[in-house]
Amino acid sequence: MSTPLFESSIKSLPLLGRGKVRDIYAVDADHLLIVTSDRLSAFDVVLPDPIPDKGRVLCALANFWFQRLGHIIPNQLTGIDPEAVVAADERDQVRGRALVVKRLKPLPIEAVVRGYLIGSGWKDYQASGAICGIALPAGLKQAAKLPAPIFTPATKADVGEHDENISFVTAQAHCDAALADLIAGTGKTGAELAEQARAAAIALYTEAADYAAGRGIIIADTKFEFGVDKTGTLHLIDEALTPDSSRFWPADSYREGISPPSFDKQYVRDYLETLDWNKKAPGPRLPAEVIAHTAAKYREAFERLTGQRLD
Repeated sequence: MSTPLFESSIKSLPLLGRGKVRDIYAVDADHLLIVTSDRLSAFDVVLPDPIPDKGRVLCALANFWFQRLGHIIPNQLTGIDPEAVVAADERDQVRGRALVVKRLKPLPIEAVVRGYLIGSGWKDYQASGAICGIALPAGLKQAAKLPAPIFTPATKADVGEHDENISFVTAQAHCDAALADLIAGTGKTGAELAEQARAAAIALYTEAADYAAGRGIIIADTKFEFGVDKTGTLHLIDEALTPDSSRFWPADSYREGISPPSFDKQYVRDYLETLDWNKKAPGPRLPAEVIAHTAAKYREAFERLTGQRLD
């Protein structure tokens, strides 16, 4: 394994910000450098212990999906080598864990697609029989497969805050408000872009879930992010179908009624639920065995889905 990268320290480019996992730098007026660290967030809190090689796994797996699903919707990739835009002594920070991407205006929503009843969706269903205003059949069990994938948008939370499930109508209103200035004159509206995002997200999830099923993995749900350029063209951005943004379950141990074992950070969430912690920063330290198990699960997800090994 490589030395865990908790935070990049690139000086040759202006730092624009640090998210829960990614550090963002300006390359020029049209491009950004996104460095994927080994930070791990749970319950929207960045934990103090990095997961070795997590950033490399996320970057490689997202690249795999961007290439495989590029026929569905344009994405952020540029093909520019990240090592070409930083100083020589900074190349080890970006090697295998960074992308040079297009500068796009993000939609102000998390585009969540659910194929199974788990997580916050399960909690909402227990309370109301619906998720984001979408009524579901009565009597479903935890982890049940839904009749068809559903689009359940959420707000984008800042670090330390929690995403909130919202209705599609509310998501459209958010997009109208956030994108009006950028797409003025294109003949498009934020509400229309939200509809495009919903259609694209379900198509992306459906094709990826079918592919993963052939490799023994159930994609229970996933979160996409979309951005738009000045012409109003929608793009897939951020990451795609990684263990950070998805729930991956081994098909051979799946059953209804329980939270199945997973290849994602659910293992860490389950550990944290055993602690007396209020789910606010600062997060607790992780035991060595939890770190090692999580790193192994991330690698296994990558290898099973791509058929490749991480160098």
